[in-house]
Amino acid sequence: MDQNTDGSLSQVRHVVLVLSGKGGVGKSTITTELALALRHAGKKVGILDVDLCGPSIPRMLSVGRPDVHQCDSGWVPVYTDAQKTLALMSIGFLLEDPDEAVVWRGPKKTAMIGQFVTDVAWGELDVLLVDTPPGTSDEHLSVLENLRKHGRVDGAILVTTPQAVSTGDVRREITFCKKTGVRILGIIENMSGFVCPHCSECSNIFSKGGGEELAKLTGSIFLGSVPLDPLLTTSIEEGKDFLLSFPDSATFSAISSICQTLLNSLETA
Repeated sequence: MDQNTDGSLSQVRHVVLVLSGKGGVGKSTITTELALALRHAGKKVGILDVDLCGPSIPRMLSVGRPDVHQCDSGWVPVYTDAQKTLALMSIGFLLEDPDEAVVWRGPKKTAMIGQFVTDVAWGELDVLLVDTPPGTSDEHLSVLENLRKHGRVDGAILVTTPQAVSTGDVRREITFCKKTGVRILGIIENMSGFVCPHCSECSNIFSKGGGEELAKLTGSIFLGSVPLDPLLTTSIEEGKDFLLSFPDSATFSAISSICQTLLNSLETA
């Protein structure tokens, strides 16, 4: 991707949208774990959380509600580690009360997203992941328009669960990407089976293979499947690094494989 000479994204090598056709598929969990996997792969990573009505990533990364400071280049993102290898910006940092509802009409949301895209001083990053709300609404168009002003959209990852009700909604997300000219980097099937915490056997309590089948039908890359793992759920709830805590798990292998496939795809873009 051509490097921009100014603006908050000038030192960001790749920008990736994380999309889902519906809520509840674990999109923010996938965003968080991909960011951690990329960091463990030696990359400098940022997460832009533009899910304005449901900003959950600050909790998933256990960063609390720190004050957001400003520098000459704009807002300084919140770093999750002393080495500053994982940066985060979220509306959650700007709310006075964590239980406060964001009751905004479209124009105010659009303005906020524009500020997030243009006024955050990310510095040097290998990958910026943009966690979006579900659907194909004003927020998505605003993110795309503002990112394209800087010439910086590598593509999108689509997250689904195996059931037909979810893959059907992701089909519409694929249509959205095609209509807006966004490259589909791949599809991830989340909650693909349940990993027993006692014997580690994986049972298909929903169904299996819906995401992979959707990828075949639409000519998209299938990045991989992530099971419903109680250890991952607990790590997310407690804001701990699952990949660091459980390197021998099948879920670790799945996330690491998806991360490497994504990196290969970005490098050949």
